[in-house]
Amino acid sequence: MDGVLNLDKPAGVTSHDVVNRVRRIVGIRRVGHAGTLDPLATGVLLVCVGQATRIVEYLMDAEKEYEGTMVLGASTDTEDSSGAIHSEADASAITNERIARVLPRFTGQIPQTPPMVSAAHYQGERLYKLARDGITVPREPRQVTVKEIELLEFEPGVRARAKLRVVCSKGVYIRTLFADIGAALGVGAHMSQLRRTRIGRFVIAEAVNLDALAQIEECGRLGDALIPMTDALAEFPEIVISSEAFENVRRGRMIPAPDDISGGLLIRLTRGNALVGLAKVVRSGEGVALQPVKVFV
Repeated sequence: MDGVLNLDKPAGVTSHDVVNRVRRIVGIRRVGHAGTLDPLATGVLLVCVGQATRIVEYLMDAEKEYEGTMVLGASTDTEDSSGAIHSEADASAITNERIARVLPRFTGQIPQTPPMVSAAHYQGERLYKLARDGITVPREPRQVTVKEIELLEFEPGVRARAKLRVVCSKGVYIRTLFADIGAALGVGAHMSQLRRTRIGRFVIAEAVNLDALAQIEECGRLGDALIPMTDALAEFPEIVISSEAFENVRRGRMIPAPDDISGGLLIRLTRGNALVGLAKVVRSGEGVALQPVKVFV
């Protein structure tokens, strides 16, 4: 039982809670997720089962898309609606035109400071664990990439609300992005709602909720929801290997690469529609070769 589940995470539970529920449903312990969603957030959560836990790092690197609501005029200590308000302002002068003028500042490569209530590390400890103890530590800004921000809806008022669509790289904290936009508008802001609508090729329209997953398992049709590993990594080039190459890959040995393949690529090695391994393109004494970096057989 190896593959990836595209799940629609509900609000009010952690990503780890979802993993535990999946463990109970599928009856195995080897389950992990590819990219945390906060308890407040909903939407696409990729859960890897069996050997698919070994491809988590590649799924986490994929582009992500969100839709979220930003409340202007109130900043909280968690940067979302779960926290306590620590500053307030009248946001009634904010218009959708003003928001639209500010958004370009937050696209491209931008610096972002991880919030205290996050899974980032400080001297080996998770920031959210320190925050629970009332401890605040210095955090260095880091460069993240926001590819697109689109204003979808706007509701004016003292607590104006804006619904935004964000396309970004991994490592972007959307609530921090909203808080920073609010600061740029001079009134502060926090996130009240967030839904992840896409991770790479996995979209919310194809996601399954936990109750539906349990019903699928009861009917013995888990395979209908479990995405094969080779399909989950379909953005990587594929090479179908011979029986001789298969034996070499099993032992972690290099195999010849096609002459027209580019260096630095990660390649799917398949046989019989199954993912045998992942390899990188390297230069060897005999030319270009494929060096297995993950073997699944």
